[in-house]
Amino acid sequence: MNIDKQKIRNRNQNRSTVVCRNGIVCTSQPLASMGGVDILKAGGNAIDAAICANAILCVVEPMSCGPGGDLFAIVWIEKDKKLYGLNASGRSPYDWTLSDLQALGLTEIPTYGPLSWSVPGCVSGWDALRNRFGTAGFDTLMEAAIEYGNEGFPVTPIIARSWNQIDPHKYQFLGRTFAPHGKIPEFGEIFKNPDIARFFDIIARDGAESFYQGEIAERIVKYSQANNGRFSMRDFQDHSVDWINPVSSNYRGYDIWELPPNGQGIAALQILNIIENFDMASMASNSADQLHLFIEAKKLAYEDRAVYYSDMGFAEVPLEQLISKEYAQARAGLIDPQKASTNVTPGKLGGPSDTIYLSVADKDGNMISLIQSIYHGFGSQEVPDNLGFALQNRGHLFSPNPKDLNKLEPHKRPFNTIIPGFVTKDGQPVFSFGVMGGDFQPQGHAQVLMNIIDYGMSPQQAGEQPRVAHLESSTPTGHKMTDSGSVGFERNISEKVKRELADRGHKILSDSGVFGGYQGIWRESNPRRYYGASDSRKDGCAIGY
Repeated sequence: MNIDKQKIRNRNQNRSTVVCRNGIVCTSQPLASMGGVDILKAGGNAIDAAICANAILCVVEPMSCGPGGDLFAIVWIEKDKKLYGLNASGRSPYDWTLSDLQALGLTEIPTYGPLSWSVPGCVSGWDALRNRFGTAGFDTLMEAAIEYGNEGFPVTPIIARSWNQIDPHKYQFLGRTFAPHGKIPEFGEIFKNPDIARFFDIIARDGAESFYQGEIAERIVKYSQANNGRFSMRDFQDHSVDWINPVSSNYRGYDIWELPPNGQGIAALQILNIIENFDMASMASNSADQLHLFIEAKKLAYEDRAVYYSDMGFAEVPLEQLISKEYAQARAGLIDPQKASTNVTPGKLGGPSDTIYLSVADKDGNMISLIQSIYHGFGSQEVPDNLGFALQNRGHLFSPNPKDLNKLEPHKRPFNTIIPGFVTKDGQPVFSFGVMGGDFQPQGHAQVLMNIIDYGMSPQQAGEQPRVAHLESSTPTGHKMTDSGSVGFERNISEKVKRELADRGHKILSDSGVFGGYQGIWRESNPRRYYGASDSRKDGCAIGY
């Protein structure tokens, strides 16, 4: 199963693909990548290294991730020759209903503040991964994060820019934690967070139980009660993670694996299934023909996402139909190759923004694709007293419409945007990857995979290619797309292509954007080698040995 040699060598005038044999860590911040490699070199496995790297990211990239958020992972265990899926996302409070929302005079779940909370699943995800597949204790895995919290770290440039999302004066504890003395840290400045170091000390000493049964839960619930939140100890005590089976669809000979809802991973499968009906390789990458078909496929998939994606413990999601080839063929037949659609509807089926992504592989062949987030930058903007991290605002993604599958209900998982990806071929692992970026993520997955599979790009080159993002699709929160939505472009997509898309009826945004952040590890066998890619849109890197 050797990848074409030229494909591995292909590159832009940017970063080289990192190649190694013993182990590799790809993250969005170099200290996290190095921390993960340190775990590998000390004898830990890929799962240990991923937990350590994630904990470090909670310190050095706090607007994107943290113990107050959720976690999803796809894990390849070499000795089992099998993929495992983990859903460590949290649920809404028991004491939070649509009737409560209406009684408060609200027509939607607030974007920020205590009413946007769902129980954080991150720490329980670390615990589940460690207990089932890890080799090290929390005392070892939290050590580097504790050190960076206490001793500080130099803030990297892209993360420094993201830090400016907060108003240090609007949310008392957010400003106190992340903008001491009213000042947001700048690039190169040493930033310390002793509060989160003390939090990790508690996890290292008492384990995940302290987050859901003990001291941490009690402090969060007390803060909630003092700030008109809905959390109770029961919400934390009843929290659980789920080991689930990843689902897949074959794209031109490669099996693409995602996790089923409540996440949006299958939207990537739907997009790929639709565009598989067209000869994409005959069209130039990022040409008007290719981008038009991709955008139209995305619009169709996202209309289904808006209607059918929900917590499968509460709703009959027509999963098999949504990712079937027959359904995709029918949906592809709705695409006019020369005209943007303006009246996109979901299929008729039976049945009712900031994130971190990391990938790790080890000397024994184990691989993990892990994504973790607190949703918006600094999540709900609420930092429970002296814990050093923000709680996520994932509960904002419930629909206020009682007829929607994704409607707010007690102890229910909201629709979730974060999705890890994985690729196998002939039953063997090929590619662990992910693309950050909230609502954009399925679009990013599809574009990276088209670049590799249809256009023969290397893993690094595939992530560096300029991306497009279709915006304003209907959402699981009840928003409906009007007209055809709009299309944003990164730099280096030509004005000629934009004009051609406009001529087909697409609404073109004039300003350039930056869409997603990507990491990936491509695996080759006989002998085993790893080819690591890290996105230049982020501060991070791939480090292998």
